[in-house]
Amino acid sequence: MANRSAIEWTEVTWNPVTGCDQVSPGCDHCYALALAKRLKAMGAAKYQRDGDPRTSGPGFGVTTHPYALDEPYRWRTPRVVFVNSMSDLFHARIPLGFVRDVFEVISDTPQHTYQVLTKRSLRLSRVADQLRWPANLWMGVSVENAEALPRVGHLRQVPAAVRFLSCEPLLGPLSGIDLSEIDWVIAGGESGPDYRPVHLEWAREIRDICVAAAVPFFFKQWGGRTPKARGRQLDGQLWDEMPAVGVM
Repeated sequence: MANRSAIEWTEVTWNPVTGCDQVSPGCDHCYALALAKRLKAMGAAKYQRDGDPRTSGPGFGVTTHPYALDEPYRWRTPRVVFVNSMSDLFHARIPLGFVRDVFEVISDTPQHTYQVLTKRSLRLSRVADQLRWPANLWMGVSVENAEALPRVGHLRQVPAAVRFLSCEPLLGPLSGIDLSEIDWVIAGGESGPDYRPVHLEWAREIRDICVAAAVPFFFKQWGGRTPKARGRQLDGQLWDEMPAVGVM
């Protein structure tokens, strides 16, 4: 089943795959890992497989769920869907054949708009030409600091209808980021007891680059101990811009 999402830039989540492990500093305080531990303790079937204790910890092993592929066919009204909020569709342990199955479901349900986000941009770029890209699929990469900027170049190689960046949690400046062929940028701070604060100038710089490039900008949160601790306004304004393409 789809779960109604508290993420401001989507409506529901769909997890045909669960499980992941850490690949960059943006993963250090992974909300999905903490949630997976709770779901495992509650007996949720999707979260019973242990991961590598050196990386992903208990209850977060990468697992495909073929039965979940049928879910979008049963949704009666159009939805904006975040795919794999509890995993990364381009993780090396997810067979390319299963990625194709997910893409086929997306293609078969054009009334919905699907958002896929990855940190494994190199694999994404390497397999992009082996996938059929539906017009209702938005493809994004996480860019949490300057070291992650090469992911933007990988994303440009992908023939997605919408390409977007998630600069969250924003852990450093992204000075001079090139937004050519990018259709949307999300930015935001980290939340949780060990959150790393986002600096005002980092957020302003990304916003200003987006405005100059006419790229829609979405500021999700400042973060803090809780997601809403410091609100969502940037310089007294809410930034909730979205790409127009494919939104139902």
